Amino acid sequence: MTPPTSKAEQGEATRAGLVEAARELFTERGYGGVGTEEIVRRARVTRGALYHHFADKRDLFRAVHEQIEQEVVDAIAAQMAGAGDPLELLRVGTRAFLDVCTDPAITRVTLIDAPSVLGWEEWREIDMRYGLGLVSAGLQGAIDAGAIPPQPVRPLAHLLLGAMGEAGMAIANAEDPTAARAEIEPALLSLLEGLRAGA
Repeated sequence: MTPPTSKAEQGEATRAGLVEAARELFTERGYGGVGTEEIVRRARVTRGALYHHFADKRDLFRAVHEQIEQEVVDAIAAQMAGAGDPLELLRVGTRAFLDVCTDPAITRVTLIDAPSVLGWEEWREIDMRYGLGLVSAGLQGAIDAGAIPPQPVRPLAHLLLGAMGEAGMAIANAEDPTAARAEIEPALLSLLEGLRAGA
């Protein structure tokens, strides 16, 4: 890889290195178990570089959380792209989300630490920003295809995203996430099935 040359490129590389180092450490030990000194050591930058790019550790955590949210949404969207039937598309997306919830590297940051570190309101705002569009598009596609009766998409998307969020929290906090995921999937899929036109 060619080393960055311009100041802007160097700044981007430093920021990316901090996010990567923080992500590894937050995943390993959680937000409370990681200090900023350790983050800058792992990123091989100065403490000043950290505070140049981020207001504080919480701000850096938010960047890590948002990076993971974007990756999760992209991965789920990629899986949904292969589904033909509009309700199957929603089922595929739901299953993909539940699979993500069993990954401790993701759930530690996004479902266990994020609500307490960022506060419920900010955590939900980020969750909505990344997930709401994907859920809304899936629901709109199902309505357009006649699989779901015509209705306002936004409130329905909020309710479905809320149910998925609760499912994710239950899986992430379970003693056996894989067993919890298997138990929750039929209930969540039955909610989707209940949306079917003529159900």
